[in-house]
Amino acid sequence: MGAGATPAAGGAGLDVMLKGKVAIVTGSTSGIGLGVAEVLAAQQCDVMLNGFGDEKMIAALQARLHRQFKVRIAYNGADMTNPDEIHAMVRATRRELGSVDILVNNAGIQHVAPIEEFPRAKWDAVLAINLSAPFHATQAAIPHMRKKKWGRIVNVASAHGLVASKNKAAYVAAKHGLVGLTKVTALEMAGQGITCNAICPGWVLTPLVQKQIDDRAKDQRIKVKEAEIQLLSEKQPSLQFATPEQIGKMVVFLCDPAADQITGAALSMDGGWTAQ
Repeated sequence: MGAGATPAAGGAGLDVMLKGKVAIVTGSTSGIGLGVAEVLAAQQCDVMLNGFGDEKMIAALQARLHRQFKVRIAYNGADMTNPDEIHAMVRATRRELGSVDILVNNAGIQHVAPIEEFPRAKWDAVLAINLSAPFHATQAAIPHMRKKKWGRIVNVASAHGLVASKNKAAYVAAKHGLVGLTKVTALEMAGQGITCNAICPGWVLTPLVQKQIDDRAKDQRIKVKEAEIQLLSEKQPSLQFATPEQIGKMVVFLCDPAADQITGAALSMDGGWTAQ
């Protein structure tokens, strides 16, 4: 879950609203995606998990979430680089859980290198998972949402969907593209009970970010904690990481009737990063 307490089952007010809803959260066996899945489950939403992990780990995760929140937890191992598997995952969610109400496009990968050294295969993979996969999942989910005249699509973008950093050409391009896809989806779905928004976190302490911290510590021969503070101080004025739980709670807010007129937005959760 990252920092903060594990959400309690139920919740005040929103639990009734999300009870009976079904969410797909891609990249949800760890990191931000798992945090989002846990918060949705705490609000009595059934969840289709997706992501990496061995069979025993995933079975244990499903069992824990079901036991803790008393909701249905399914899993689909769709490869986010394969459009056919993504469409099949959405169909499986409808078949196994009965609906597709909420889609959280969270799966992502990163590679860091100067443009002239950037491996072509890494460029293709980053674009495929961070940008093309949300397109295919959205395309597959929309017909199910239209039938119910209600749907919430939330794209987990990044501060790098709004601003750039050196050596992250593929990631920045993909996340900028995801913010653009969010806007187009919102316009096409306007007035149909379906909203689409992007959440743009800054640094969140996930395995992806931890690797960057560890690499920095190794390269500079400094302590990991010092590398962590260096990382935050360069970009994030709050000097604190956002947490997966906070991002999950933002997803839940976007499902609330109070957010009915929030669509096509890129919502920063970056400790002031993009305010500079």
